[in-house]
Amino acid sequence: MKKIATIALALGLSASTAFAGGYTAPVVEAEPVVVEGSSSSNAAWLIPALLIVGIAVAAND
Repeated sequence: MKKIATIALALGLSASTAFAGGYTAPVVEAEPVVVEGSSSSNAAWLIPALLIVGIAVAAND
């Protein structure tokens, strides 16, 4: 009976020292976000402009 009480006491004391420091949240530093600026020119007008030029050339022939 003394062996069981001694083991229980040893386990109880060692378990309480495992949590003696308390919980500290890990510090995670986020990487800086680099935002690339978009250019002011837009290539969406290129295809309609080429179509208009092609229609104008075809109409003149």
